[in-house]
Amino acid sequence: MYNIIEKYIQKMTIEDINSFALSKNINLNDKETIFIYGFIKKNYKEILANPSMLNIDRYKNYFSEENFPKVKKLILEYYSKYKNYL
Repeated sequence: MYNIIEKYIQKMTIEDINSFALSKNINLNDKETIFIYGFIKKNYKEILANPSMLNIDRYKNYFSEENFPKVKKLILEYYSKYKNYL
């Protein structure tokens, strides 16, 4: 599973982040998109090793007031759905 995720992360683009967000009705600004992209690229191994370590609230200042609750809800939703596979 980790190899599949690692290969995807290596090929992931900023456009992938924006497209995914839009598909979930989240309209990220450029700053938010770049933050998410960099955060994933830099931290995905640590998060996969210990997904419960991700405390999204500490990154609240990187998002608009409108987008933060949407991003938080999406992260919690996906964590709940896929935590048994991590």
